[in-house]
Amino acid sequence: MTVSQYLAKRQQQVDRFLERCIPPATHPDPLNEAMRYTLFAGGKRIRPILALAATEAVGGELSRALPFACGIELIHTYSLIHDDLPAMDDDDLRRGKPANHRMFGEGLAILAGDALLTEAFRVMAEAVAKAAGSQERALQVLIEVASAAGARGMVAGQAADMGAEGAPIDLPTVELIHIRKTGSLIRAAVRGGALLGGAKTDQLRRLTRYGELLGLAFQIVDDILGAEASTKVTGKVRGRDVARSKATFPAVLGLPAAKERVQELFGDTVKELRPLGPRAEPLREIARLVVGRAVPI
Repeated sequence: MTVSQYLAKRQQQVDRFLERCIPPATHPDPLNEAMRYTLFAGGKRIRPILALAATEAVGGELSRALPFACGIELIHTYSLIHDDLPAMDDDDLRRGKPANHRMFGEGLAILAGDALLTEAFRVMAEAVAKAAGSQERALQVLIEVASAAGARGMVAGQAADMGAEGAPIDLPTVELIHIRKTGSLIRAAVRGGALLGGAKTDQLRRLTRYGELLGLAFQIVDDILGAEASTKVTGKVRGRDVARSKATFPAVLGLPAAKERVQELFGDTVKELRPLGPRAEPLREIARLVVGRAVPI
């Protein structure tokens, strides 16, 4: 199975589950429409697929990880809606389409994000309640996802990102922002999938580190694309980061050094996965795909 086939198969699984989580309304419902607008706007489902691939890498059952994987995607989608708001990153486009608040208004966009976040924890809590024989691990994953999404993780990163706009920045500051804003949820996806798959201590350590490295690489690649790729490629307005004096890796390192750092991170992810053998091949190929968006590997 090629990486494209693997991703397509897992994306279909995720989409089917998400359809059950947030089904179409049977009557006119603007909130439901706003939630589904961004949830089904063409996302690649990288975070839930990472969780599923991590479960597979340690020989676990996908059915145990799927609700948590999709809960993470609901959280990610809420964050995109809120990030685009005028009070945050003030973006008019997301995945090449009008941002949620441009379609439904700022108030409903905020509520759609709130609802997706809340539904995420409903979905995961229901899975914990049904996790016969593995409830302790399921509860641990729920706690870790909450920490990654909240004031110790993604939200903290967004707050720091806003505070850094227009201010003098250095590399440690940029890394700290993006380890939280982007990396924390990717780490939680990989680590959560590993835990739910029954990972042993060394496997969990390696997969946790893989998630950390990939999360940082993912953000650097996004920064590189934001600096040099077209709107057709990114689905967002080109040059927004520069115009807003955002804290990005190219702004601190320059594009050549940022690309070199991505290649280093890719090599480190592969090194962490090597002892896991063939079952970790999807994780290797996902890392190659993420990095290859900006740097040929």
